Amino acid sequence: QVQLEESGGGLVQPGGSLRLSCAASGSMRNIAAMGWHRQAPGKERELVAVITSGGSTNYADSVKGRFTISSDNAKNTVSLQMNSLKPEDTAVYYCKLITVAYGLVFWGQGTQVTVSS
Repeated sequence: QVQLEESGGGLVQPGGSLRLSCAASGSMRNIAAMGWHRQAPGKERELVAVITSGGSTNYADSVKGRFTISSDNAKNTVSLQMNSLKPEDTAVYYCKLITVAYGLVFWGQGTQVTVSS
């Protein structure tokens, strides 16, 4: 079974930076895409950024120009570099993986990001 482990969350002041990382492990082969979603208190989970195995990316409008997603296909990892952080970026960030076979979706446990002065 596929497992996802996030790391890099924490407390940062507005304007600061954080880098989230996610490593996939398990018996699954062939990843179609990996990405990040976030969920703030009282709100629905929303897309932040995704990247396909071919390198195509997509970002939420609210993070374009500030966040950068990257991946290492050989190591089955994905990272999210978050710059110019704002209080509204505060949320639990979840790593997501989608397989080529059957289009299965796997989620990490989430890592807390808090942006506050």
